[in-house]
Amino acid sequence: MFQAEKKLVPLDDLSHWRKALREADRHLVVTNGCFDLLHVGHVQYLERARNLGDALLVGLNGDQSVRELKGEGRPINHERDRALVLAGLGCVDGVCVFPEKRADRFLGLAQPDQYVKGGDYTIETLDAKEREVVEAGGGKIVILSLVPGQSTTGTIHRIAGA
Repeated sequence: MFQAEKKLVPLDDLSHWRKALREADRHLVVTNGCFDLLHVGHVQYLERARNLGDALLVGLNGDQSVRELKGEGRPINHERDRALVLAGLGCVDGVCVFPEKRADRFLGLAQPDQYVKGGDYTIETLDAKEREVVEAGGGKIVILSLVPGQSTTGTIHRIAGA
């Protein structure tokens, strides 16, 4: 077993994983996304998110939901591969794959102290149900600025144009 595999948290086990963090009095930061082609913008974003608390959990959209969100041809990498790459980062404490397009069920199970999203969102454009679930659980929402010039779509366009 790879070390990264130990950081994979099955959705069915997420509430138990979260309970253990609470019992250890650890402040949980949660983010989520597709993370299809990991790039420096992702790494910097995840490190900044991790610095906001004691543990960072990444919710990862499953393959079908990535197709629904991003279109045919996506994801480029299978969900297990994407999860293991994320779990291999030192700043990530757990990765949980969820099948839905929206993260409200995942967030309800994770019960974040802070929910972090990238600067392509605002509080107003964040999914209302996700916002409601986080706030109902006492969590705070934090928007982190994006790293200029870094995006998966941009990387795909550069590869296609090469």
